[in-house]
Amino acid sequence: MATTHLGFGRLVRADLRHNPGSFVGVAVSVLVATALITGLGVLVESGMRGGLAPERYTNADVIVGGSQAVDVPEDLPVPLVERASLPDDAADAIAALPGVEAVVADVTVTLASDAGPIEAHPWSASALSGFEISSGNAPSGRDEVVVTASSTAALGDVLTLSHGGDRAEYRVVGIADAATEPVRIGHVFLSEARIAQLDSGNGDAQILGVFAADGTTPQALADAITERFPEVTAQTGAGRGDVEFLDSGAARASLVSIGSAFAGTCLLVAMFIVSGTLSLSVQSRRRDFALLRAVGASSAQVHRLVAREVLTVSAIAAAIGIVPGYFLATVLQGAFVQAGVIPGDFALAASPIPAAVAALLVLGAAWGAARIAASRPAKIDPIEALRESATGPTSLSLGRLITGIVFAAAGLSISTVPLVVRGQSAAGAAAGASIILIIALALLGPVLVSFTVRFIGAVLRKTSAAGFLASANGTVNARRLASAITPIALGISLGLVQLGAPAMIASEANAQTQAGVISQLRVSAPGGLSDEGIQLIEEQSGVVAVNPVTVSQAVLDHHELGKEEITRTALVLQGIDTDAAESTMDLQVKEGSLDALAGAGEVALSTDARQTLGLDVGDTLVGRFGDGVPFESEVVAIYGRGLGFGDITMSGEVVRQHTTSALSGFALVNAGDDVENVRTALTDAGFVVGGGSGAQAAGADVRSQQGWVNAVALIVILGYIAIAVVNTLMMATGERSREFALLQLIGASRRQVRGMMRTEAVMLALIAMVFGVAIAIPPLIGMSMGISGRPIPTLPLLQSLIVIGSMCALALAALAVATRSAMRGRPVEEIGSRQ
Repeated sequence: MATTHLGFGRLVRADLRHNPGSFVGVAVSVLVATALITGLGVLVESGMRGGLAPERYTNADVIVGGSQAVDVPEDLPVPLVERASLPDDAADAIAALPGVEAVVADVTVTLASDAGPIEAHPWSASALSGFEISSGNAPSGRDEVVVTASSTAALGDVLTLSHGGDRAEYRVVGIADAATEPVRIGHVFLSEARIAQLDSGNGDAQILGVFAADGTTPQALADAITERFPEVTAQTGAGRGDVEFLDSGAARASLVSIGSAFAGTCLLVAMFIVSGTLSLSVQSRRRDFALLRAVGASSAQVHRLVAREVLTVSAIAAAIGIVPGYFLATVLQGAFVQAGVIPGDFALAASPIPAAVAALLVLGAAWGAARIAASRPAKIDPIEALRESATGPTSLSLGRLITGIVFAAAGLSISTVPLVVRGQSAAGAAAGASIILIIALALLGPVLVSFTVRFIGAVLRKTSAAGFLASANGTVNARRLASAITPIALGISLGLVQLGAPAMIASEANAQTQAGVISQLRVSAPGGLSDEGIQLIEEQSGVVAVNPVTVSQAVLDHHELGKEEITRTALVLQGIDTDAAESTMDLQVKEGSLDALAGAGEVALSTDARQTLGLDVGDTLVGRFGDGVPFESEVVAIYGRGLGFGDITMSGEVVRQHTTSALSGFALVNAGDDVENVRTALTDAGFVVGGGSGAQAAGADVRSQQGWVNAVALIVILGYIAIAVVNTLMMATGERSREFALLQLIGASRRQVRGMMRTEAVMLALIAMVFGVAIAIPPLIGMSMGISGRPIPTLPLLQSLIVIGSMCALALAALAVATRSAMRGRPVEEIGSRQ
């Protein structure tokens, strides 16, 4: 056989040299996919190895804090949003360890000044950051404060600082200086006694700074501490920032989870795009494969040839795409910082590992796509192969049809899950159905496109010659048209689903909050409301009821469907005053009563949480507060407005004890007929007062961050799909240059050919729009049913129109450019350019 004597290397090089246009699309798809997954891999690695550099604890060798995460079997740990406490005897026990020179305790109390929030620490903790008095003296009295050198205050000045809405005046008795001052937030130092009065923990150590004795390394000391207290975390070097900043752990978890999920979606999209472009590449060379089969090439040899060609091109493209991937990581970092997902000073970790993993994944996807694309030309009969080289394949295989129908049925079935199982988890399952429906479209595309074109063709044939030709081309080349339609429909479908999910959740959460808050006023203070601040509100003339609300987090144990292992889920935890709840909020209680929320032993669940946890009234809920302290509570009530008020509700006094600040977030206030006077009085007292209807839904900040993440993911994915659309259309149109030349030689003008292609472009855009919207409708209806109980989904109209319009406009523009490019040569020369 000819292929036996001709080396595959020479044959591959000859194919690459004589058919460069067939491989450019594959190369571009692989290059962009590699850059995307490399950039996302950098984010995942940064979540594991990156972090925040310490600011306040630069002098101590080891920083010790409570463990800020809850382990989950066979999954990532769940970060705690509140400061975890240290064991009571930790300071004395650590001080007694060999190699310890000194242990310094630190406590942080957040105050509010005219310039914004400020952190107060006991003067003894100044040793952890190297502050020394440059003028004046250390604080000793209740009303004395030491400011840092960067402050504008001078000795003798009087500062008004408030804690939880309770104002107090402090006299500046000293100014402290350090080699490097913290830059995140301003700092002041108070006496130990005053910190103990302000701190809910009576000044007990929140963080320990440990100084190593001569001859003891910080890491050895950290290991000894964690061996003595396995429940704490001891960090050295740059890791000290993880203990100092609570948002470090959350940022790590966010980067790992977002990067992993985002990379998985991108890899799936990349497989679609690479498969589509590779299918076009193989189709454009079907005459070459037909000749190979006719002269005796075996199926295995055709498979091997295609795989070698694709891997050669993909390896070069992947190598080029690695460097842009690291630049993309910094762009994504900036976007996530703007969204508030990670702090601006979170450092990325860069190593060759993300690039290697990305290259392996993309090359594996390309190899799999090559095997699929080569299956038809490798197996077809040689005579049939020569016939198809002129006309293209006429039908889909039975296996592909059956597989496509199965995927379509599965996607539609999963979209209906919220009809049986309600809640956000069911809505998430419905969102996953869109991917399955897209796979079904990719498999059944040629059949669906052929049927649609035949239906539209009845109208097009009567309009003009261009319409007749466009209809005929679409019918005969349905497979080629489908390969161009699929990425556009993919972009539209993904865009609508990504936009719809957060919009529906935010809309329903806002609706529940507006309907559930029945108080007249919402009162808050910078940093939160202390018990003294709440008392000041209650003492105002005209105030009828005050309901301090505390929003935190709970990590709950439960069993997922079909699994024996315990998993843990973080849900929004709300603390309320049950005595004032009835007159200030309506949670839409369905079973039980909120009056039974007396302490840590009782809890109310939203209907969504009941669905997730599988619990009912009378059952026991096991979990941990936001600071990691475990609890077991009896479910005493079920309520319906979980999106607006959190999935878990407990006594506010209990919840506050397990928050970092021990402050309430805000208070819902009723003032009877004296609303305006009460509003004025509270405003004059320094509180922030708004209408009760302006209350923010519990967990709204987290949902806003998730919305930003979805938006960033959507922009990146649609950008990749846009490149793929242009890529695919350029390839599909470029191989039609001889067709355009033939049309001109038999009498068609260039204008008429371009008119035919404009008609095809409009037809392609309309079909892609219809398919994309059709694929998105079942998941969107399912999500809407799961979230709000209504079949009509809430979508951001303008953004949805932008997604649909931009994808369709891109197709029209790409086809116009590709058509002009394919018609640059003279028709006679083009006809004779290929055999």
